[in-house]
Amino acid sequence: MGLLDNLKDILGMDSSNADDDINDMDYNSFQDNSPRDDEHKRNRVVNIHTTAQLQVILVKPEVFQDTKQIADHLNTKKTVVLNLESTTPDITRRIIDFLGGVAYANGGNIKPVANNTFIITPYNVGFVGEDLVGELENNGVFL
Repeated sequence: MGLLDNLKDILGMDSSNADDDINDMDYNSFQDNSPRDDEHKRNRVVNIHTTAQLQVILVKPEVFQDTKQIADHLNTKKTVVLNLESTTPDITRRIIDFLGGVAYANGGNIKPVANNTFIITPYNVGFVGEDLVGELENNGVFL
């Protein structure tokens, strides 16, 4: 017996039983008990008032230059109701073309809701009533 074996005997660490002790160990005791990232994310409390601040902006542009401010609202993911009753048909077409492009670039939608009135929604806002144009045409309103 060497010095190392004597030391193991004194400390109660019999070398013949060491292999058995390793095989009998519970490997679950070595797991990290700290919360995992996925558990931490699931149990996180989120204030709904700071995350779901949806706004609807009502606009009635008179000239084409007013569309820059409307595009800024769309870029900040706000829903815009666009009333074009007081614009000429040429300016109406330009505004619709421009804001339709802004909505498309942001993944949003533009829908007519009444005669010369449109709603432009960002990608994170759903729109119920997809057949609204057909319903308006059935009631005598042609867009």
